[in-house]
Amino acid sequence: MTKRVGIVGAGVTPFKGTWREKTYYDLAQTATREAVEDAKIDIQDVDGVFYGIYNDIFERTAIPEHAIHGLLGMQDKFGIRVTNGGATGAYTMSAAHAYLAAGRFKTALVLGVEKATDCFDFSSMSATPEVIKTIGWSGDSFFEQGIGWTASDSYAEVVLAYMDEHPGDLKPEITAQISAQLSRQVRDNKYAQRQFDQVTPEEVMNSRLVVYPFKELEICVYTEGASALIMAEEDTAKAISKNSGQPVIWITGVGESNEHSFAGKNHKDMSRIMSDYHASHRAYEMAGIDDPTKSVDIVELHDAFVHQLEISMAEFGLVPLGKADSLIEEGLMTEGGKYLVNPCGGLIYCGHAVGASNIMSAWSARNELISRKLKTALVHGTGSTIAQYAACLVFEHE
Repeated sequence: MTKRVGIVGAGVTPFKGTWREKTYYDLAQTATREAVEDAKIDIQDVDGVFYGIYNDIFERTAIPEHAIHGLLGMQDKFGIRVTNGGATGAYTMSAAHAYLAAGRFKTALVLGVEKATDCFDFSSMSATPEVIKTIGWSGDSFFEQGIGWTASDSYAEVVLAYMDEHPGDLKPEITAQISAQLSRQVRDNKYAQRQFDQVTPEEVMNSRLVVYPFKELEICVYTEGASALIMAEEDTAKAISKNSGQPVIWITGVGESNEHSFAGKNHKDMSRIMSDYHASHRAYEMAGIDDPTKSVDIVELHDAFVHQLEISMAEFGLVPLGKADSLIEEGLMTEGGKYLVNPCGGLIYCGHAVGASNIMSAWSARNELISRKLKTALVHGTGSTIAQYAACLVFEHE
C-alpha cells in the first residue's frame, strides 16, 4: 500500500554569487541544521538522505556526496545522489518521495548543494569562463560543445522555435515586466542573492543582449548555496507536526519526463517543452487535479529564462499556448492576480545553485502555503539541453 508523504521541515542557506568563507561541506551542514531544527527533530531521527548535486566539476570531486555524509551525522545510514541537470532538485524530491511512499523509510533528508565558483579561470582571473565551460560539459560533447554550446543558446533554440510558431507571444515589453515583477517580489526573501536588485521594465529592455532574445536581466545567475527538506511518511509526518506545531505540507502528485536530446522527426519538437507538459500533467493526474486553472494557487517554477517561464506556464495548462503574455496582459500573475508565481524571486533573483534550486523553490512554496493559508502549489524543475528534463510536484496544505 502506497503511503502519503509530506514535508515537515525545511531550511536554506543564503544564496550568494560566491561563498568565499564556506566550503560546500559547510553549506550542506548549515541547510541540514536549519531543516532539522525547523522540524524539531534530531538528525538521528532521519533514516536516509537524498543528495541533489548537479556538477562534479563545481565541487572539484567525482563523488561530492561522500565527504558530507558523515559530517551530517548520517554515517551508517542510506545515502544516494541524484543528478539531472537543472532538474536535479526536483528529481531528488521525487526519489525521496518514492522511497517514503513505498515504506522503505519513515523519514528522509533531501539536500541540495552547489559551490559553482570554486571553478576558476586563472587566465582571466575570473570564475565565469570556467563555470561556463564546466556547464558546457553537460551538453553534447561530440557535436555541440566544440562549437561553443552554452545553456543560454540551448534554451534560446526552444524559445525561438516557439516564437516562430506563435509570433505574437513573448513580446519584449511583457518579458521585461515579468522580470521587474520578480525583482519586486524578491525584496521579501532575506536569503536571496539579489534581494535588493530591483529593476524597472525599461532597465530590463535596455540591458545588454546575452543570446537573442535573452537580455541580461531576463536570465538566471549562477549561485552558491544549499537547501534542505525533511520529508516523512504519513504517520511519522503527523507525529512530527504535532510536536513542532507546524502543519504538514503533503506531496499529492509527482510527475517526470525526459525528452529526446535531438531535434527532428520523432525527436524533440523545438516549439514545445513537452517535458514540462508531461511532467505537470502526470503530477496533476496523481493529485486528482482535472483543471489546474481552478486548483493551483502558487507556482514555484524553474525560471532559467523569463521566456521559458512563460512557455512553462502554458505547458502546465495555466495559460493557453500562444497566449502566455496573458500572464501580464490579463493580470494573471501580477500582484493580486490569479497565480502567485515565484514569490521568492525565482532563480533569476533568488539565485540558481543548481542542485539546490528546486529544493529552495519547495521551501518557498511550503512557506507561502502556510503563511497565506492557500491550498495548492506546483513546484517544478527543468534542465539539460533544450529543456529536455522536467519534474513537477503538487503540494497541498490541508
